[in-house]
Amino acid sequence: MATRAEQLAKTHQAILDAARELFLKGGYAATSTRDIAKAVGITQPALYHHFADKEVIFLAVITTVGAEIKTGMQEILADQTSSPLDQLTTISMLLTHKHPADIFTLIHTSFKTLSPANIRQLGGVFMQDYVQPLQAFFARADLPLQPGVTPAMAANFYLTSLSPLFNRFHQIGDPHADERAQVQTLLKLILYGVAQAPTTTEN
Repeated sequence: MATRAEQLAKTHQAILDAARELFLKGGYAATSTRDIAKAVGITQPALYHHFADKEVIFLAVITTVGAEIKTGMQEILADQTSSPLDQLTTISMLLTHKHPADIFTLIHTSFKTLSPANIRQLGGVFMQDYVQPLQAFFARADLPLQPGVTPAMAANFYLTSLSPLFNRFHQIGDPHADERAQVQTLLKLILYGVAQAPTTTEN
């Protein structure tokens, strides 16, 4: 028979698991502690025995997912034999598999209601676990950036350009292609642009 401590630990983890699914699919504002408690099969007062409020749960979820993302990206980046396009494709698939919805939108829309202290903490998680590994990718010697574009600029542009991968309403490329091919179609646009630079002619 489980001890009380074991039961509490099991409930604590069940809350985090349910919250993770709800937050990542619906976002912060659309998910209530009532929704989380109902998914676990406990009362709201029982949930508050484990977590002070919804913000604390959200931060715990994003911190956990962010750590998983950072570890995954570091493993991908450790393989320097892959081409930049292949490496970024694998990173993109990691992001879409961990996040049912656009991570950039998920985090930044939550800023509207979070306390300033939690916004700073969440911003730190986003920078450390998402942006910094991507900056390392865009600093690759075999991926020369356009003049004036820094790895930080490229990382942020990439993250804000992923929305077509998270919904079917404005997919880019062949809808019948496999997942990796669809991802690469978008990434080629992100990396190489949609138009050729005009050639200048001298008089």
